[in-house]
Amino acid sequence: MRLAEPVLTAHVTEPNAHTLERYLEWGGYQAMLKALAQAPGEVIETVKQSGLRGRGGAGFPTGMKWGFVPKDVARPKYLCVNADESEPGTFKDHLLMERNPHLLFEGSVIACHSIGAKVAYIYIRGEFYHVQRVLEAELAKAYAEGYLGKNIRGTGVDCDIYVHRGAGAYEAGEESALLESLEGKRAQPRLRPPFPAVVGLYGCPTIINNVETIANVPLIFEKGPEWFASIGPEKNSGPKLYCISGHVARPGVYETSMDVTLRELVYDFAGGMKDGRALKAIIPGGSSVNVLTPDALDAQASFDGLVKAGSMLGSAAMMVMDETTDMVWLAANLTHFYKHESCGKCTPCREGSDWMYKVLQKILRGEGQLRDIDLLLSIADQIGGKTLCPFGDAEIAPVVSTIQHFRHEYEHYIREGRSLVPRAPWRGSGSLAHAH
Repeated sequence: MRLAEPVLTAHVTEPNAHTLERYLEWGGYQAMLKALAQAPGEVIETVKQSGLRGRGGAGFPTGMKWGFVPKDVARPKYLCVNADESEPGTFKDHLLMERNPHLLFEGSVIACHSIGAKVAYIYIRGEFYHVQRVLEAELAKAYAEGYLGKNIRGTGVDCDIYVHRGAGAYEAGEESALLESLEGKRAQPRLRPPFPAVVGLYGCPTIINNVETIANVPLIFEKGPEWFASIGPEKNSGPKLYCISGHVARPGVYETSMDVTLRELVYDFAGGMKDGRALKAIIPGGSSVNVLTPDALDAQASFDGLVKAGSMLGSAAMMVMDETTDMVWLAANLTHFYKHESCGKCTPCREGSDWMYKVLQKILRGEGQLRDIDLLLSIADQIGGKTLCPFGDAEIAPVVSTIQHFRHEYEHYIREGRSLVPRAPWRGSGSLAHAH
């Protein structure tokens, strides 16, 4: 079933949509009270029945993840909401926090109740200072009205929520690196096992979920797990937010279900290509997934549909590129980002990103050799699957997939010493030293 109308973003354009007063007018916190009347195991089972999968990138079943938390331990348990949102092209969580923060708070309390936690941390990207002010102001109102804190609305359930600002590290979006940062250490991934559900924050059982994932939880209890499961294709259920940016007429956040196709998202939701230019490529899930070409437009924009198409849904950040885009420059630009953001813990990632960037810069300068293309693929092969976290796989995606689909552009640079496509006004110099 296709989602008939937005539910996560139903009110985001209305005046004062972020306030507790408006949220209560729309029936806010009733789903939470309904869930708190259930036993924790019942809550988890309801979420399992809904089919909710994590919206942060991996798409792991949420109810199953909550069920991994051990029940018979004396240590405290924690919920960490991953609000870092550092993936290039991604801005959906920002919208939810800024315009509908109480949906996040309500979902957090339900999640905490399900795993036996009394504390939740919202780990927010350091640059989101204005969003932090919204969150903290509305948290204070929720506490004052008894929707947070001790004995929430007489239910006997306690839950405190704290907002923690990161320091701008992309790597902190990886769940174990987020925990390290939250503990006051460098944002570097941990060796697993043990997994955070058993040994997480401060060595205690911890669940880490994305903002959009948690924001879906109240909807499951308000409308029922059957309603949620009926939306979208099998095993890809519920409403979904898509961030569409790049060379489209109407960039923005769009809410629909995962039976939507890439073609519908580009041409129906985002208004088609800007200035009448032709579509050249799409990165469907943030910069850390493979580039797709127009022949994949009819692929379903779901977790499973995009894997079949040769990429991933990831953070559902669709970057749309027209015919003026230099794909070698694109690969170099994104590699520059990953080189800068590597935490440095794993040698293949730390050294490989710098090596790939230098080879790409050599090609952009017109000094490349045909063997450099195979060298890039060889370096990527020595990175992928050989790092502690998925960062290594992320940083090779732009290079490997652009070579796969646009090898002729690399070869043209090498043979002719210049780009195959006319230089677009937005792109500036081919050297990233100037482009940045």
